[in-house]
Amino acid sequence: MGAPADDLDLIGRRTAQRACVVGALIDHGGFVGARALHGILESHGARVGLNTVYRTLAALVDAGRADVVRDRGGERLFRHRPFPEHRHYLLCRVCGLSVPVDARAVESWAEEVAETSGFAEVEHTVELTGRCPRCRTGGQG
Repeated sequence: MGAPADDLDLIGRRTAQRACVVGALIDHGGFVGARALHGILESHGARVGLNTVYRTLAALVDAGRADVVRDRGGERLFRHRPFPEHRHYLLCRVCGLSVPVDARAVESWAEEVAETSGFAEVEHTVELTGRCPRCRTGGQG
């Protein structure tokens, strides 16, 4: 569970525990909650505290190296962002499948709102959820 050096450089202190968290997030590939990621780390024998997982994930989000969505229960789920470009996802409410979507219209709208309102450093959160084709046809959820 190695982490790219550039990710570690962006999130502050380089520690073995932070490297484990970043590596596990990358290896997971999809969206995952902090507690679930902590469980994955423990199952691999990594000695990383839950607080370190939360702090590392928050630092990755702040550095633009993780995307965040909320599940139906409101839990924040994290996914490693290999490139600095902000992305939006369509997330299956049943199985958790996440698919990146073309969000140019959303980005243009957010830029227009910022310009017309006079606001600077405008951020936005768009969460798209539904049932993926597999879950929809399988009668799940």
